[in-house]
Amino acid sequence: MKKPKILIVERNNAFRQNLGKMLLVNGFEVVETSDKIDAVRFFQNNRPDLVIVGSSRDDTRDGLEVAQQIRRLDRIVPIILIAAKSTEDLAINALRIGINDYFKQPFSSEELTVGVNRCLSDFFRRESAGEYGTTPPCPIDSQRMIGENVQMREIKRYIGKAASTDSNVLITGETGTGKELAAELIHRNSPRSKKPFVCVNCTAIPDSLLESELFGYERGAFTGADSLKEGKLKHGEGGTVFFDEIGDMSLYHQAKILRAIESKEVQRVGGRGSIPLDIRIVAATNQDLDQLVEEGKFRKDLYFRLNVARIHLPPLRERKEDIPFLLGFYIRELNRRFGREVECLAKDVLEYLLCYDWPGNVRELKNLLEATYVNLSSRRISLSDLPEQFRRRIGEATDTPRSEPALLLSTLMSTNWNKSKAARKLHWSRMTLYRKMAKYRIFSL
Repeated sequence: MKKPKILIVERNNAFRQNLGKMLLVNGFEVVETSDKIDAVRFFQNNRPDLVIVGSSRDDTRDGLEVAQQIRRLDRIVPIILIAAKSTEDLAINALRIGINDYFKQPFSSEELTVGVNRCLSDFFRRESAGEYGTTPPCPIDSQRMIGENVQMREIKRYIGKAASTDSNVLITGETGTGKELAAELIHRNSPRSKKPFVCVNCTAIPDSLLESELFGYERGAFTGADSLKEGKLKHGEGGTVFFDEIGDMSLYHQAKILRAIESKEVQRVGGRGSIPLDIRIVAATNQDLDQLVEEGKFRKDLYFRLNVARIHLPPLRERKEDIPFLLGFYIRELNRRFGREVECLAKDVLEYLLCYDWPGNVRELKNLLEATYVNLSSRRISLSDLPEQFRRRIGEATDTPRSEPALLLSTLMSTNWNKSKAARKLHWSRMTLYRKMAKYRIFSL
């Protein structure tokens, strides 16, 4: 059986060599380097099974930067961070980056081996189950759809599969879950990616104008039609047309859209002949189309035409373990936009955000974070930096007992990540604590 290959990135030569010896004795193949650039280059050319990154006492961010670069290249490979000193900021940043396990010096050879085996066991178990591994990672992972929740990983894989076909796609989900983003990713990863992506907001176009907007019109078709106009469907020729909130479209215009889909041609307002149409349709709605069909408010034949490939995006309250990943992504994005150097959130902010149910989903989270930048004077976001109306709203929402992931994270931090003390404080066994940490992707410190 092939030995698992482990890459060790650590500037301290003596410590790096001791780590290597520990792992060699326990049957692992080891590659060592002290240089960040060499580490990334080696990772790109020789994908190891696990990476151990050291974070020195002088600069804890050094190790995080290496881990972050590797995580950008591969969102799957297990990464273990070893820190000379531990802080809450480091823990939160490690969680945000997606580090799988975290050791504070000093530790024993047995502790390290158990941690390495646990990470590899989980990795190989999921690999053998077909979740990932020998197949190349879905290109969706490297783009803007952030989330490591089981549902989100499956959605990203399915988007990759749906993109490679030319089938119509129906995307469902609450407002703010990222339906337009999913549509863009389908187009961007499809054979039509070089052609236009046209978005039609079905709620923004009045019924009286919808036909001329979608199909276009001939010169003189009506008062004010001074020249020929191509409709939005023709603008998407060869590419993808995205109908956002199609559940709000009237029955009359549903019939017109159905005809265009079936005949693959359109007729401009005031025109006599038909014009060939080559587009792929992606539609989205926050409504229950099955129920609308039963109530006679949505055409059954159009529903069947659209509902070939189906993607449902879960609300943020059902994947709260992704909140640290989303926060990290948007902090980096906002830093670039506003020329800031915000580094992290205070511990109590993350706890509050994990407790909140996010009725506006990912869009609400992004807008909240952007609002904090307006009045932010430091590199650390504290509770007082959040907009006042949100603090009131979140205070009301968190009067009830805190959610389990938030309670677990808070308890681990209050015990300086001592798992024995945290388990006693929560009245759990250590095994229950480990299972909960794995369930909510809260990584060991």
